[in-house]
Amino acid sequence: MSDSGLPQELPGFDDPVGMLRACHEKMLTHCEWLTALADNEGLDDAARETARNISRYFSQSALLHHRDEEQDLFPRINRQSLKIAELVYTLKREHETLDALWASIAAELKQLPADGFSAVFRQAAREFSTLCSQHIARENRELLPLLSNSLSHQVLLEIGESMAKRRGVKFSAW
Repeated sequence: MSDSGLPQELPGFDDPVGMLRACHEKMLTHCEWLTALADNEGLDDAARETARNISRYFSQSALLHHRDEEQDLFPRINRQSLKIAELVYTLKREHETLDALWASIAAELKQLPADGFSAVFRQAAREFSTLCSQHIARENRELLPLLSNSLSHQVLLEIGESMAKRRGVKFSAW
């Protein structure tokens, strides 16, 4: 993983749709880890390290991903049609729900209780992982193809530049 919290194998910021898709894959992996952690009764050293990685990822990289979508993508496509506006509205509401679920589990995940996670944590972690997976499937199926087909190359480069800036990474389209 690089210092920006992104895996090293991602497409460049000059391909923001590819970057988002790769981030979705990373999120799904972390959701799988979170579900496995929630299903695990004990916390050995490996489970504690996994918990720290999950916590760091969803508290940093995933938040930047939501900002990418809400600040750069949604405003550019929202007014294209009522159907797209409804999709954007739904995705924003799902972000809010995911953020609230994350907030409900983040503290206990960071705490790494010696006697294992609470039943409330376990349920919320499963709900978070399920909703996140459904949300990503919707974005991959509906949002990302829409972006690829409706935004110009120049607009996509502007989005990529903004995404890079948000992470403190130098942008180069070449």
